[in-house]
Amino acid sequence: MLQLAGVTRRYGDVVALDHLDLQVPTGELFGFLGPNGAGKTTAMRTIFGITQPDAGSISWMGQPITAAERPRFGYLPEERGLYPGMKVADQLEYLGRLHGMSRADARSESMAWLDRLGLAGRAGDKLETLSLGNQQRVQLVAALVHRPELLVLDEPFSGLDPVGVETMGAVLAERAEAGVTVLFSSHQLDLVEQYCRRVAIIDRGRLVVEGAVADLTVADPPVLDIGIDIAGAETGAWAADLPGVTIGEPHDGRSRLVLGPGADAQAVLAAATHFGPVRHFSYERRRLSDVFLAAVRGAEVTA
Repeated sequence: MLQLAGVTRRYGDVVALDHLDLQVPTGELFGFLGPNGAGKTTAMRTIFGITQPDAGSISWMGQPITAAERPRFGYLPEERGLYPGMKVADQLEYLGRLHGMSRADARSESMAWLDRLGLAGRAGDKLETLSLGNQQRVQLVAALVHRPELLVLDEPFSGLDPVGVETMGAVLAERAEAGVTVLFSSHQLDLVEQYCRRVAIIDRGRLVVEGAVADLTVADPPVLDIGIDIAGAETGAWAADLPGVTIGEPHDGRSRLVLGPGADAQAVLAAATHFGPVRHFSYERRRLSDVFLAAVRGAEVTA
């Protein structure tokens, strides 16, 4: 497990991290979210010792992170940090050797990942000749080549086309399935919702929301989305006498009912079936973007 406990970092009068607590379980794909300037990149840099916190502690598997542990981590920064004039395979091999790999293992692992990401044919090209999306793929290989236990990725989907996004997402999911802990930030919340089981949202350096995506996206109070194959049913008037049920605005030609205390979803279904043939009956879920906006706006009000 990766754990940040009470981590604080100030830059003059600016508080980038404000007693940040964060726990990322082992072998999980974990989304780390927040608006611009929330402190995500600063938090990531503290894990690698690039930025030193003013207070708090950072641990891996229950032990403080030192220079001895960091070679087992992989990092993809938001700013591209590879050598533009160096050949792709040569610098990946070089980076692997910096992490303690033999020349043969570093070359073999580099070529295997380049092939996996569709770049085997560009191994001998200089990085600067590649498109931005392909440079992002190479950056990912640089983070993976030494077989890390922990991956920390800052906006890994940046600059990728839909095929690249799908490939990147599949690789991250595979790494988590193999037991690698994967922490990544992204403003593409639909992708976070698709790939992550848990997320944390920070704002102004503070943790404002943390939890399982499945739990955070449950509407509260619950909302039923019901389609009945009879004209006029979308108004929801057929549910007016049901206890604990409030009729909401129709959506896509379907009734929307808010269930309050005492409401019985099975009774709602029975009433809908009595009214006409039911073609759709489900709980409506919030999008992760709705959770994000509510969390950040709430933090702004508190601030």
